[in-house]
Amino acid sequence: MATESLGAAPATPRTTGALTSGPLTTQGPGLLVMDIDSTLIEQEVIELIAEHAGTRDLVAEVTERAMRGELDFASSLRERVATLRGLPVQVLEEVRAQVVPTTGAPELIAALHQRGCLVGVVSGGFEEVAVPLAQDLGIDHVAANRLEVQDGHLTGRVLGRVVDGTEKLRCLRAWAAQRQVPMARTVAVGDGANDLAMIAAAGLGVAFCAKPVVREQAPASVNVRDLRAVLELF
Repeated sequence: MATESLGAAPATPRTTGALTSGPLTTQGPGLLVMDIDSTLIEQEVIELIAEHAGTRDLVAEVTERAMRGELDFASSLRERVATLRGLPVQVLEEVRAQVVPTTGAPELIAALHQRGCLVGVVSGGFEEVAVPLAQDLGIDHVAANRLEVQDGHLTGRVLGRVVDGTEKLRCLRAWAAQRQVPMARTVAVGDGANDLAMIAAAGLGVAFCAKPVVREQAPASVNVRDLRAVLELF
């Protein structure tokens, strides 16, 4: 006879905050935008690069604090990138080979495309990794930072604008407008504090295995590392 342990904590649900009405349930999503590091992929790309510079522990600590919302993202990114100065650009090819998509990523993207939904990615990481990854997965839009290179080596600086929370929100709105998708039919998925602006603005904002500050503020959450669970929300 099976017995039940009295007082045992209930299992954490796969998802919370599923929709029961509105355009996302009646018409489906028209655009889903997600973060890359620790969302679309299992790793933080800047930490993989920093491993080659011997600064991974320092970079990981700063990244963690930025994702919890304790540091300004743009300034913390520049601080972390500065530790990469002098690395040969070939390191980026090795890092690309290390990237592992999160379980369910290809299936989520395929299912969304079958429904006529576009997929975009916005990353505080780098184009040198994000663009080939997006091409491999068939992603429609991509925005990420770009590392400055001189004489075949990283300078420790970022070129142009930084993809922070404000820029992620701008991309969500711009891509939706470009494709004539009402904001009510958009979905934003992320794990860190720099994803909160787009999570708040989307028709459905999803915290994916996220930091506490994101889980507290996001309307919906996925609590398993399987991106297919996002589909359960709408």
